[in-house]
Amino acid sequence: MRGRTSFIVAGALAALGAVIVPRTAHAQAVPQTAPRDGTWEIVSHISMAIGAGTVSLMPRIYYNDPEATVGWKARWHVSQLAPVLLLTTAAFVIDGPIKDAIQSTRPGCSLDTTLVRFPHSGCETFGGPSTHSFVAWSASGAGLGIWVADTFIHSDANVHAGSIIGNIVVPTVAAVFTSLARGIDTSAADPFENAGQIGAGVAVGLPLGFLTGLAYGVLAKPNCGYGNNLFCW
Repeated sequence: MRGRTSFIVAGALAALGAVIVPRTAHAQAVPQTAPRDGTWEIVSHISMAIGAGTVSLMPRIYYNDPEATVGWKARWHVSQLAPVLLLTTAAFVIDGPIKDAIQSTRPGCSLDTTLVRFPHSGCETFGGPSTHSFVAWSASGAGLGIWVADTFIHSDANVHAGSIIGNIVVPTVAAVFTSLARGIDTSAADPFENAGQIGAGVAVGLPLGFLTGLAYGVLAKPNCGYGNNLFCW
């Protein structure tokens, strides 16, 4: 009887110890599948923002109708939000449903690792078409379309240097830097997208942006149509 009691007490103490003594569990670390260069990522973000922001905030520059006060005028239009919102929506569609449907993996990633979407793995999302290149080059295309409309339709082919710089030069240079930053391959890091994915973003963004900017520039006259206000509603 005494032996059985001792056995029961020992078992109870062992069970109590198992409950009281804390256990430390270590999850297995997931290695980074494809390291990316954070510096070039920042460069691509900044250059993309510069290009898109320049076109979005650029005033409509036009040579005023000879029937009114002759000379160059600059007007900021609230209606310019229309092409901005259209191209922004297109960027979200590309970054979500289109990429998921095409399933073009980023350099250094496989389909399986991308579908798992481990945080900080470098393979959380698909790569093509490149969203950054689409945004940057659609902004460049939109600026070109607006410049064509303002110069050849609303200004009788009078060319303004400021309009060229703001609508074409700055957005295009920013777009080039964006695409280069997304495709640079270093010895320690893989590029964010490959050449085909970047090219797809350019091929879709540039013509869509140009047609959007041209349509807006033709339909919305650069002058306010009332008074001499700088801002057109």
